[in-house]
Amino acid sequence: MSEVTRTVVVRSLPLPRKVFRVLVELEGMYRNMVEQLVLYAVRNELTSFTRLKALKYRELRSLYPQLPSHYAYTACQDASTRAKSFSRLKKEGLAKRDYPEVRKVSIWLDDHLWRVRSLTSIEMATHRGWIAVELEPHKQFWKYVNGCWELASEAKVKLNKKSRRAIIFLTFKKSFEVYKPRGFITVDVNENHVAVLVDGKVYLFETGFRDVVLGYYYRRKRVQERYDKLYGVNCRVGRKILRKLKERKEKSDLKWKLANIIVRVAKERQYAVVLERFGKNPGKEMVDHVNDKQLRHRIYQASFKGVQKAVEEKAMEYGAPVIHVNPRSTSKTCPMHNAKIIYSNGSRVGKCSKCGEPWHRDVVACYNLLLRARLGNGSTAPSLGGLKGGLNLDGSPVPLGSTAAHDPTTVTRALWARWKSLGATNKHELMRMSI
Repeated sequence: MSEVTRTVVVRSLPLPRKVFRVLVELEGMYRNMVEQLVLYAVRNELTSFTRLKALKYRELRSLYPQLPSHYAYTACQDASTRAKSFSRLKKEGLAKRDYPEVRKVSIWLDDHLWRVRSLTSIEMATHRGWIAVELEPHKQFWKYVNGCWELASEAKVKLNKKSRRAIIFLTFKKSFEVYKPRGFITVDVNENHVAVLVDGKVYLFETGFRDVVLGYYYRRKRVQERYDKLYGVNCRVGRKILRKLKERKEKSDLKWKLANIIVRVAKERQYAVVLERFGKNPGKEMVDHVNDKQLRHRIYQASFKGVQKAVEEKAMEYGAPVIHVNPRSTSKTCPMHNAKIIYSNGSRVGKCSKCGEPWHRDVVACYNLLLRARLGNGSTAPSLGGLKGGLNLDGSPVPLGSTAAHDPTTVTRALWARWKSLGATNKHELMRMSI
């Protein structure tokens, strides 16, 4: 039995001026505590919350006696997290300053500092007593409230001073049990599409990440060329325009929708999801030997790891087991003859060097991932090599054999992004990839 958590962001209704003034005062005192604690922790090389609390708790209580005592606890938690992150960046040479700067602050709350008043309101403990905050619920909020999710004891609050609202970060948790898999769904992530093998059929989901990355790349470039000459590098006007670009949001939406489709199908069939075992930063490893700046940027922003993380998170939510296998040479080896596949002129269709059988690159990768999952192959996958029926591959040398093991079914982004399942998309007239 394991546990999965999800964070839901809910805005409050516009708060009365007196109530909002109390929250602004609370935020100011909390910010001061966090700034003092972060500097102290970095200066003394402290990353442990319990150690920081033991050293600074009494001092904080004497400086802010009007605050509930548990704000000293949560401020120490917040500061230790920031100090730990800063020390890691400093070791990697990515820190720009000698000491961290506290720019944005969210007030951390534990179970002594807030409580649920009703389904659409909460109460917060402040230096002026308990105050009520009415929430503005949305569809996602009701989905978790009515979906057997339990509300965690921790929460965070951030203030929006323009609209006089509080933004509450609520954490929901749910226990799940991983089922025993009856089969496998393999997922091969590429720059502009994701290949999925289900019951002998390979679906090629077009993600369009390449067009998204290049589109935002040229927009940022035009903004920088125009405003950097007029106002200097990193000017306020340029930053304001760049903040309106939603590249991360658009890619995140595609990743979660695709992950939802894959894991739902795995859950329906009681299958395990097979993924490639990537390193810590696969994009950086892929661009080490690439000299073209634009190609380096495309590969680095292609969300290889992001798609996998979304699939893993969704699999945890549905209790689907996830298996990682070694991806080395999966698209270069014939699954029938274990021979090298030769590609020519940049084509995604190659021929087996032993029998001349044509194979699509993504189809080969999916089947090799399936073979390694079934046979274990030194990975954490269970050994299911004796599964009844084996692999349904067409071994004839005829191009694009009858079982369609060589030809993926292309699913355009406009089709799968509408939350259709694999069974529903298969009912449409899908175009076969021309070779």
